Amino acid sequence: MPSRHRSRVRAARPRWQRRKDARPEEIVSAALEEFVERGFSATRLDDVARRAGVTKGTIYLYFDGKEALFKGMIRDLIVPHIALGEQLLAEHKGGAAELLRAMLGKWWELIGQTKAAGVPKLVIAEAGNFPELARFYHEEVVMRGSRLVAQVIERGIAAGEFRSMDVPSAVRLAWAPLILAVILKHSLLKCVNDTFNLDRYVALHVETFLRGIAKAPGGDSTYA
Repeated sequence: MPSRHRSRVRAARPRWQRRKDARPEEIVSAALEEFVERGFSATRLDDVARRAGVTKGTIYLYFDGKEALFKGMIRDLIVPHIALGEQLLAEHKGGAAELLRAMLGKWWELIGQTKAAGVPKLVIAEAGNFPELARFYHEEVVMRGSRLVAQVIERGIAAGEFRSMDVPSAVRLAWAPLILAVILKHSLLKCVNDTFNLDRYVALHVETFLRGIAKAPGGDSTYA
């Protein structure tokens, strides 16, 4: 083929060529990185497409727009871990403390120690400007995760393993230090020279929480 003809063929090729193995998962993964780095408002679908190695049009094959992409990201990367916890609850035959330790530990392993750890901070930071997305996250993630922990605590109370207590408040107390950990991970700890070990912090929180709600033999079994 003459060199001039080869040049014309190369010039005619589109700048973007969709890879044969391009999948929605690659787009979702790229969206996670863009949303966490830039925030929801500043993220552009062009940037997501570039990071995923696809065209912007490819994104629209799977998602109607940026809000749909955000929701797809939550459903693909966060919600399945809650479903895993629900399965663990249904199949667990041991004590409630053992189960709760496993659930919170698994959350930290699958969310807190991964790129998905940036999502809670993202949602909190953007909630005022995008309340519909915040409500979506609250319903799909926060409420479902809270119900899961509440069921474990209620099981422990019924079995005499945990003290009687205000379960909704106990659920918030169980989650709050974990959420603080991921917020710190994606804010202050990225900017300062701090030796704060988040893994040890989370492990200490879980053990302290479980000791606090445990029913002491012969002692006061009720929290006011």
